[in-house]
Formats: sequence, structure tokens, C-alpha cells
Amino acid sequence: MARRTLPAVLALATGLLVGMNPTSAEASPPGTKDVTAVLFEWNYASVAKECTGTLGPAGYGYVQVSPPAEHIQGAQWWTSYQPVSYKIAGRLGDRTAFRNMVNTCHSAGVKVVVDTVVNHMSAGSGTGTGGSSYTKYDYPGLYSSHDFDDCTSQVSNYADRWNVQHCELVGLADLDTGEEYVRGAIAGYMNDLLTLGVDGFRIDAAKHIPAGDLANVKSRLTNPSVYWKQEVIYGAGEAVQPTEYTGNGDVQEFRYAYDLKRVFTSEKLAYLTNYGEGWGYLNGSVAGVFVDNHDTERNGSTLNYKSGANYTLANVFMLAWPYGAPDVNSGYEWSDADAGPPNGGAVNACWQDGWKCQHAWPEIIRMVAFRNATRGQAVSNWWDNGNNAIAFGRGTKGYVAINHESTSLTRTYQTALPAGTYCNVQNNTTVTVNSSGQLTATLAANTALAVYAGKSSC
Repeated sequence: MARRTLPAVLALATGLLVGMNPTSAEASPPGTKDVTAVLFEWNYASVAKECTGTLGPAGYGYVQVSPPAEHIQGAQWWTSYQPVSYKIAGRLGDRTAFRNMVNTCHSAGVKVVVDTVVNHMSAGSGTGTGGSSYTKYDYPGLYSSHDFDDCTSQVSNYADRWNVQHCELVGLADLDTGEEYVRGAIAGYMNDLLTLGVDGFRIDAAKHIPAGDLANVKSRLTNPSVYWKQEVIYGAGEAVQPTEYTGNGDVQEFRYAYDLKRVFTSEKLAYLTNYGEGWGYLNGSVAGVFVDNHDTERNGSTLNYKSGANYTLANVFMLAWPYGAPDVNSGYEWSDADAGPPNGGAVNACWQDGWKCQHAWPEIIRMVAFRNATRGQAVSNWWDNGNNAIAFGRGTKGYVAINHESTSLTRTYQTALPAGTYCNVQNNTTVTVNSSGQLTATLAANTALAVYAGKSSC
């Protein structure tokens, strides 16, 4: 999404057409592996390398890449979210690099989701990263002034559906997605990406596009059932709500991330016993979940890489808990929230040059295999101490314990696992489950335990 203020971020995304069918078009990413690594502002050559070296072997099903379109010039990250043409000619690589990345990731068993900016164009004028000249309402060969909404003031009233979906998000030229030509142009862009092998789309700023308009665009795709997840930020009492968009595909459930921050920082993990639909969220079959994303890590509404054990353990919980399809955000260090990626998006190595590589943190990456191994298993054997120590099973396939207390915890847990020796993938030590399904373990403060069937040695 383009650069926006905190109110705009918190306001961004929900839907239209109250009568839309609430049934999922594609419930969670298709396939047996539903975890997506979101490699924010990684260039495409670096993404390709990471698919082969890390994501595929770890069991990630998807990688999400930053927008592949020509955009305004500038060092800030949000320049990627101000397209000026639909050519693949941005900071992160050209068409050849993008195609090579998709092919390489597919060879590694990883599917590719594209962050897709189709609500708006730019906020100014100049020459784009691919050499195209443009002004705010004129993009030669693509759009002219007739293709933009009549409202040229900024979105200012989230209680007013028309204002949200026809005015300009933080001053960006708002496309008139009700127009036949505009719908065709957007579908043409997405179809071009499909010819390059793309497996899915994250629709940026979907809340600002009527759900019916998006449904029309999707119907024009060469693969109209392709995976979609839509950025539709929930806002209490707002005119546009996330449920309006579930007929098109998954919707990102921002409340999940907001509430995880509150629970991990100031409430009790014991409250998580019914996390998901029990908290009033979207049905888990159409929910995209995350601990943080590129917007929320910067605006303070969620945890982020600076949050220490709260952040790590929240990711462990998300990957262990069977609600929604999880995104693992992976970006770079920042003190200036506008700063663009180190080295122009080139990642020479994780944990160098400011690249944080959260997707590869040992405590997080090892939970991807746990999630894959426990897929389809309901929560069982929940335990908590009434405060910040919890544990739960995933049927007969796995068991997790999280100690978010300030002191160590030793106890015997009741699981549904078969007797045997298991690897605690959180710290690569072995634990034993006895014939009664019990395991005894000591967890230091702010650490976790995770074991699953099929992983007996470390």
C-alpha cells in the first residue's frame, strides 16, 4: 500500500456490495502448505535464491513478493505502491528477473503471490523507474483523466461508503474501477502476471474498491479461481466491512494481529483458548492472518521485530494455532519508517546489511514444518495456568507449550501423542512421551516447546 498516515492505515480496506455471497472462492491458499513468507522489498533475484536455499526446504508453501510494476522514483519503500505503468520495471527487478524468480521458486516447491496495486496510481508527475512519463491523472498508453474517479479530495469519512471507495487514498489518483476499460486494463495486468506463472494475488487497498468491481475483474482472469487475499482492514462501525469481500477469496484479518499485540504485551495468554471465530473474527477458512505486516510494523498497531520475545512467541503461536492462513513478515531494520530497502532490495545474506529475515529465525522457521505436519488436526488438551503459560495439542500429530512468564516452568503435560521420543524443534533437544501420552519438560522464561509426529530426532 502507498505511504499513509496512521488513521489511513487503520482505515484501509474492507469491501462493498452488501449482498455479496459470503462463501469463499478459494479457502486459504490451495495445497497442503499454507504458510506464506512475505519477503518485503526483496528484489526478485534474492527471492529466487531464498526459495531454493530456505523457503522450499523449510516447507513454506508460498512466497509473497512486493509489487512488480513500474513505479515512481525515490528511495522510500512506499514508492513501490505508486505505480505509473503495468510494465515490470521497478526497483526490484525487470520482467526477466521476475520470470526467473517464479520459475526458480516453483522448482523449489514454493508458489508465488504478488502484492498487487490496482486501486490507484501515483500522487504526482515525473518519469517512472522504467522510463515512462506520467502526470497524476495521465499515464500515456494506459490511463487518462477519464479513467479516474470524480472525487479528487482525500478519503476522509470511513462512515461514508462512497467517500471510502471513490475519493483518493492519501492523495493517490483513484481509479474508477466501475469502468469497463479500467476493469479490462487491471485484468490485463493480472493476466500478464499469470502468463509468467504467478499463483495468487494480494489485493492492496481492497477496501477502497467495491467488492463487486473486484469480482468483475477476477471473472476476466484466465484463471478466475486463482488465489486472492484482500487487504480489508476492519473498523468498528465503518461503512465498508471485511465480510463483503469473502465471496472473492481470502480477506486479511487485521484484528488478529492487533489483539495478539495486546494479549502478549498487557493481557494473559490464557485468553487465547478460543482465538479466532470465538473473538468475532472472520471464518478461519477465509482469513489471512499475520503478526505484523509492512504497514503495521511501522505504525505501531502490532508487534514487530523490535518487540523481542513477544514477537517471536506470537509467531510461534500463530503457526501452531489452526486459524486462518498465516503470513510471516520478513523485512529489514528501520528507524525512519519511510526508509527503503537496504542495497536497493538485494539480500546478500540474512542478518546482514539490516535484513531481519524473520522467516528464517530458528524459532519461527521450524514451526512451518510443525504446521504442515499437524494440518487438519483440531486443538486438543488445552492447558493454561490462568496467566501467561499455555499448552495445547493438535490432535495426535503435535503439541506446543509456551511459557510467557518471567520465570521458568516445569510441569508434566497431557498430550494425545503416541509414546516415543520427539524433537523439541524450538531448541533442538529431545523429549519423551510416555505410554499415557504425558511429557515432562522445563521451559525457561519466554520460551516454547513444539513437538510433532515424524520428527523424533534433532
